[in-house]
Amino acid sequence: MTQTLFSSSITPLIPPKTDEDRSSWLRLFRSRGVGVHTFFRLMGEHGSAAQVLDVLPDLAAKAGVSNYIAASHDTVAAEMRAGRKAGARLLCHGESDYPQLLAQISDAPPVLWVRGRSELLGKPLVALVGARNASSLGERMAKQLARDLGDAGFVTVSGLARGIDAAVHGATLKTGTIAILGGGIDVPYPAENEPLYRRISDQGLLISEQPMGLAPQARHFPRRNRIISGLARGLIVVEAAARSGSLITARNALDQGRDVLAVPGHPFDGRATGCNMLIRDGATLVRSAADAIEALGEATEGFTPLSPLPADGTARSASKVHAPTAPTYDEGVESHQVRKAPPGPKPKPKDSAEAQTTAILSRLGPTPLPEDQLIRDLKMPATVVAPALMELELEGRITRHAGGMVSRT
Repeated sequence: MTQTLFSSSITPLIPPKTDEDRSSWLRLFRSRGVGVHTFFRLMGEHGSAAQVLDVLPDLAAKAGVSNYIAASHDTVAAEMRAGRKAGARLLCHGESDYPQLLAQISDAPPVLWVRGRSELLGKPLVALVGARNASSLGERMAKQLARDLGDAGFVTVSGLARGIDAAVHGATLKTGTIAILGGGIDVPYPAENEPLYRRISDQGLLISEQPMGLAPQARHFPRRNRIISGLARGLIVVEAAARSGSLITARNALDQGRDVLAVPGHPFDGRATGCNMLIRDGATLVRSAADAIEALGEATEGFTPLSPLPADGTARSASKVHAPTAPTYDEGVESHQVRKAPPGPKPKPKDSAEAQTTAILSRLGPTPLPEDQLIRDLKMPATVVAPALMELELEGRITRHAGGMVSRT
């Protein structure tokens, strides 16, 4: 069981003015037992991070923790050097370019590492999240929504996961996109998205509150998700299972006073269950960017967050989205470190066929999709996909429809 060293509540504070102040902030936040709420309470009581660090061992002793040692100067100095080497900078709560909407949430990060175009934080932001195992139609919808919202003046925010997140980022590199990472800002994850990570670093913005070099772990993602929703005016969910990280992000958004919007899906598609539940419970139904803009306001308009969801879970106006009771996370990270798998033997023909079948079925849902669109999405030759579709049809796993359409049975 984790021992709590200090009680907590948010208190206004004076932002750091020098690099030495920022290092003290980082050292305090990296110290054992100092979470977000404790950080702000101690800062409010003692005035500066340096003063808190001086009294921290005594405070810990009074709380029953002996031999308490704060994060070391060397550890923090190494993280600051790693940040500079990665081309990132430390952004602290209360500084002029710290995002205003994020600063208003009850558990705003005291420090953030940012890399790229930090001026994007001053623009109207909209978050889009969804399933890792997205369907072709889901990815197309995410790309179209993101692209149209970007053209309307919004900057997109997502989590750089595979599937919907990657589709959103890729579609809005030109108009502006922000990726919130679950690990250190210098750790691309997942490995398949490393080229996209590099492009966002050059053309958009990367953000993380985690230490440099830290590989993503499952426990980090709920904290990452509250930054995704906290930055934005509203959250749009595109494909989400009934028990997924996307629904947890939706609950965060409601708790933070943000609007929640969702794209409906076919009732027989498990990837649409979460979105359909959100709409049933009051989320705004989104068919196009126009629906989202109608709900969130034009990018040029000012924005005031709604009242946060009451602690007892009572609905705020029409919105009463239920959080999943036992969260599971879309990201599916390894628990220790990110490793690139060593090159293995070339797949046997049977393995290749199974991989093709899996890829085809993962792209299909109950809603019919044009076969030529499926081939383009798979990036496989038609001479490979056509025989595979024939075999799946004979097995009763897919259904062909008029007009060259195909769906999953």
